[in-house]
Amino acid sequence: MQIEETDVAIIGAGPVGLFAIFECGMLDMKCHVIDALEVIGGQCSALYPEKPIYDIPAYPKISAQDLVIQLEAQAAPFHPTYHLNQTVNKLEKKDDFWILTLSSEKKIKAKAIMIAAGGGAFGPNKPPLEDIETYEGHSVFYCIKNREQFKDKKIVIAGGGDSAVDWAISLVELAEKVSIIHRRDKFRAAPDSVKKLHDLADDGKIDLIIPYQLAGLEGVNQCLEKVIVKTLQGEEKAINADILLPFYGLSMHLGPIADWGLEIDKNHITVSMHNCETNQKGIYAIGDIATYEGKLKLILTGFSEAAMAAHSAYKIVYPNKALHFEYSTSKGVA
Repeated sequence: MQIEETDVAIIGAGPVGLFAIFECGMLDMKCHVIDALEVIGGQCSALYPEKPIYDIPAYPKISAQDLVIQLEAQAAPFHPTYHLNQTVNKLEKKDDFWILTLSSEKKIKAKAIMIAAGGGAFGPNKPPLEDIETYEGHSVFYCIKNREQFKDKKIVIAGGGDSAVDWAISLVELAEKVSIIHRRDKFRAAPDSVKKLHDLADDGKIDLIIPYQLAGLEGVNQCLEKVIVKTLQGEEKAINADILLPFYGLSMHLGPIADWGLEIDKNHITVSMHNCETNQKGIYAIGDIATYEGKLKLILTGFSEAAMAAHSAYKIVYPNKALHFEYSTSKGVA
């Protein structure tokens, strides 16, 4: 079987993986990118394409999908090769190269590897409610791909993290009613977003159902009518609802990555803080999957890690060539 050769193999086509293409391209390194999803963008495309993101420099607000579109355009001049809907099932070292065997049995030969796989393989954490599967895809959704489908609906959001809070703030603009259920009065979201949530609640635009948790669903023919909630003391009440959005985070696992001899700490890959290299020379981990002391799980942190890993990988790809660092403003894009 023919082996495709590249300088750097990037595992994961989410925002950090896409930016790594740009950083490698600026250093004249070609990239092949592998992702298990059918489209690029990772969780941003698969789980919350319309979710607003507020902490990307120069963008006061940008949707997850628009961010992916911009990153794809930024990477395009360097002509990356994408291998989508595929996983890396086997990794082996041969001389000075790494050989990656994909689920399609295609092989890629690379001088360096960057793992930008987010949290690995993922899926939503589903609440243990009887018959919830009946409503999934009709009245119960674990991600939002088309915000307009919730126009004039009575929406119940369950959860206390960033996704729950950000979507409550966003959907109040077009929904008939938005209620948010949380088991306690403290939210695990950005302080500014939490303040906006409480301001909207004070104005009567959002109902805060606290401290309650999901207890049951009522409806007919896949159409939700009521969400039943209860307190820890067992006090129950019913909320009129057309839509339930349970945002309890993702269930993640590393998959084959766990068998590659990398140092793993609680489903994350331990890396050197100064260049994001793992305990295996030539393999880097960047973005949410990488961990080190003081790590901040932010997209912009992943962008910085992509740059550091690319500069370190340059010494492996071009061992006999000095790197003369130039800013993009002077170097331009090829």
